[in-house]
Amino acid sequence: MAYKKNTKCYTLNAIMKKAGFSLVEVLIVIILVGLAIAGLVAANSAFTKANAVGTNLSTAEFLTEQIRERTIAADYDDLYTLQHFDGVSFSPPINANGEDLNNFAAFTEQITVENVSETNFEQVVVYNSGFIRVTTKIFLNSRQISSAGWLRARY
Repeated sequence: MAYKKNTKCYTLNAIMKKAGFSLVEVLIVIILVGLAIAGLVAANSAFTKANAVGTNLSTAEFLTEQIRERTIAADYDDLYTLQHFDGVSFSPPINANGEDLNNFAAFTEQITVENVSETNFEQVVVYNSGFIRVTTKIFLNSRQISSAGWLRARY
């Protein structure tokens, strides 16, 4: 089949080559678009995981603050009553009033209360030195995700 235009002869094949894309070009575009979509899906997955980790760390900080508030509100001499928490795990965790936080049942708090030396806060002593170190570890599904410690002084 031939067309005449301006005294030139064009075949149907020549017209198709000028007007569209070849199959190879279409395949390359499909591969590039597929790679871009795969990259976006992978990035979305990574962002979702990072968001979940951030949420868990925020929850762990909240749980730590609950124990910290409990120790700050307590009189120094009453902190010894907290020593029965020493090494005890709470699952579900407890709040500053000692009530269960059932909404955080996947989390576990482990609290340690120790007397420490007046000159070396790393050294645990058996006598009342005037300083108590409280340490809390937060676990999510038996995996530690956070830990914090602070000192309380008698004076």
